[in-house]
Amino acid sequence: MSYTIDIRHEGYSVDTKRLIQSVSAVLDQHDIDRESGLTIVFHDNKAQRALNLAHRQIDAPTDVLSFPADPLPQDISEEKPYLGDLLIAYPYTQNTAKQNNANLDDVFCLLVIHGTLHLLGYDHLTDEEKTDMWSAQADALKIIHIEPTIVDTYGGTNDV
Repeated sequence: MSYTIDIRHEGYSVDTKRLIQSVSAVLDQHDIDRESGLTIVFHDNKAQRALNLAHRQIDAPTDVLSFPADPLPQDISEEKPYLGDLLIAYPYTQNTAKQNNANLDDVFCLLVIHGTLHLLGYDHLTDEEKTDMWSAQADALKIIHIEPTIVDTYGGTNDV
């Protein structure tokens, strides 16, 4: 039995196998129910900007947004656990990775790991939260054979 990871990349080139490995690394290190699922959607900057404005009041695109799922009502609690959605702005991320000479596939793995940690309740608003999240992020990156220095290489937005 394995996690249900739905990846929607409509015309964008992504390494789905590595993305599944990235999500699985995070979920495994947190002993998440193997029947759990999440969705990863790659889309354009315009859609990401609209979501960022609507949900974070920031009128700009960003690389990744995480939307944790609400708990299921009691009458359907038999359903498989759904963790939420990760939305990635492909062109924005591609441009930022190129500007910083970062490997795009590695950056997508970083963003998926980062976003999945948000779905599990991690945040980085305080120094203590950031330390905990960056530690879990580094552990997951090492599992999939990406050096944690990708965080500094990529630069990214304030989200990463």
